[in-house]
Amino acid sequence: MSFRQHPPHHFPLQLPLPKSPRTFPGSFRTPNTRPSTRRHPYKYAPAHHVPDRKPSNPTVPIPRKPHKPPSPRTISSDPPNHRLPVSTMAFRLSNNLIGILNAVTFLLSIPILGAGIWLGHRADGTECERYLSAPVIALGVFLLVVSIAGLVGACCRVTWLLWVYLLAMFVLIVALFCFTVFAFVVTNRGAGEAVSGRGYKEYRLGDYSNWLQKRVENNKNWNRIRSCLQGSKVCKNLQDKKESVTDFMRSDLSPIESGCCKPPTSCGFTYVSGTDWTKTTATNSSSDPDCNTWSNDALCYDCQSCKAGVVATVKRDWKRTAIVCIVFLVFIIIVYSIGCCAFRNNRRDNAYHGGWKGGYA
Repeated sequence: MSFRQHPPHHFPLQLPLPKSPRTFPGSFRTPNTRPSTRRHPYKYAPAHHVPDRKPSNPTVPIPRKPHKPPSPRTISSDPPNHRLPVSTMAFRLSNNLIGILNAVTFLLSIPILGAGIWLGHRADGTECERYLSAPVIALGVFLLVVSIAGLVGACCRVTWLLWVYLLAMFVLIVALFCFTVFAFVVTNRGAGEAVSGRGYKEYRLGDYSNWLQKRVENNKNWNRIRSCLQGSKVCKNLQDKKESVTDFMRSDLSPIESGCCKPPTSCGFTYVSGTDWTKTTATNSSSDPDCNTWSNDALCYDCQSCKAGVVATVKRDWKRTAIVCIVFLVFIIIVYSIGCCAFRNNRRDNAYHGGWKGGYA
């Protein structure tokens, strides 16, 4: 056989047999393992080839670390050998805050609900108290249901209850925002008129917004309001006072006392007491219809000035309520944001625990 018949590159590449165990990284054989007597499986491999990580002798057993079951003290609800993620810690913080806030709300809703039921079932209760019992009961029931939903959803990881809680909070935020804007729009008009030489003001119904005027001019609404005023005895303070004309003219009367418990100043009646006035001959020449409506027995509960006094009181109370609603709205938005974080972290926490329990259990 000549050299021309067998060029050098036609000769097979024979790799030497390993004289010692393989020590490249990832070898499954230990240094004490006897080397294999088999021929190298990559004898025709090029020089740059990197052998795989499989053991050359499959008959040699691979040593395994014996399995040691965890002790009962180390078993917990968290994944083994893993730190809790940031989302889980945020879940616990936000849910604790939601739980505390809803626990306080739950405790507050009980006396509100009880007060509403007590007002509605009082034996000597006035029409005004019975009329106010319905919204008080509705507010107490709403706070009770929402607080229970938020408390159970946050502490027991019930996602759908937390979703119902967030929905109710969103509706409450929208309602408070709409009421606040509406209150400022409705109460931007109207004010009492100062009377010369008097310490009190007098009120005219036409000075206020049309919406408030329509509410008190409705006969059904006004009959209910008048019954409420008579039952609360708003004029009793003036009836019990025995003061002179000068002291009465300097007194600071409330809008309802000024409009419902005395005749208008333009009538020119003679003062006897706070709720007792004598008509004069000049009364008939007055153009104010309230002068004919006034009576020492019925007072001026059907006068336009009384309706104006009620509207002025509503305006003053609504402005105060609107300011309180702004502060409460900011607080509710903060609570709603914390609830959203708790809801998001609740879903992440459920997926996290479900994933490792399904994979490692």
